[in-house]
Amino acid sequence: MQNLRRYCGYDIQYFAAIEPQRRLAPHVHIAIRGTISRKELREVIAATYHQVWWPPIDQVVFDGGHLPVWDDKSSTYLDPITGEVFPTWDDALDAIGDEDEPLHVARFGDRFDAQGVLVGSRDASRCIGYLTKYLTKNVADCHTPGTDAQVRHVERLADTLRYEPCSPTCANWLRYGIQPKNPKPGMMPGRCKGKAHRADHLGYAGRRVLVSRKWSGKTLADHRADRKAWLMAMLDLPATDPQRYTWEPVKPSDADHLSTAHRLLRVVGDRIRWRQALDEARRRAQGLPPDELSATGVAA
Repeated sequence: MQNLRRYCGYDIQYFAAIEPQRRLAPHVHIAIRGTISRKELREVIAATYHQVWWPPIDQVVFDGGHLPVWDDKSSTYLDPITGEVFPTWDDALDAIGDEDEPLHVARFGDRFDAQGVLVGSRDASRCIGYLTKYLTKNVADCHTPGTDAQVRHVERLADTLRYEPCSPTCANWLRYGIQPKNPKPGMMPGRCKGKAHRADHLGYAGRRVLVSRKWSGKTLADHRADRKAWLMAMLDLPATDPQRYTWEPVKPSDADHLSTAHRLLRVVGDRIRWRQALDEARRRAQGLPPDELSATGVAA
């Protein structure tokens, strides 16, 4: 999007969602507001790439039971046999020469499909629904392995990601004889807690949904007011007058003060009642009969 802004010369309003293909390679669906030619889009995509200049990881130095040890005096990791101090992260970066290649290069693939959609059309609603359905999904939830080969593919990916460095501070750099950035005791290769190593993220540690701050032209307070107005209209309730209430913190010495457990139970109960009321309002709006079952699906 940064390249598109520079190329077109104006701010781009967009809403995008990341989704993996069945082979688990990520691809992106983007809704862009405005009129941009397909030729310009193709040129921007072809010129967009990202290089990651990190130390090489082609040689495993520590594996199995042969692991580096932490030295409290120097606050660094050492070779347990030779006592050699690992190069620091900055030293490892400085060792990258002019003839070296970047560790990772990310660029767009050859697949490109741009469709013009008019505001308020049926296609617009379909596209918006397709994008927003990923708001509550994890990356791994998009495609469920259906064959043994697909299951093994996911397992191989997860095993590879276990030892793949995910950031300058990743503990996996110790596997290759390099001091992570800001090292600390207790770090061990293969046990980094970064999202990129988890099977439910498929190596993607970024945000699933990318939204331009100028997409709607509204602040967070405006969006909250819109949601509140929609909810009040859906439940057929009158608008609340803010002048009728005075808000103040509850102190532990107050008679109506509740314990943390009671407050959580009350919040859960309120959410359940609100959800039931909202579901009933939606059923009435669709002309459906009221739901006579309880929240658990068992008749009371």
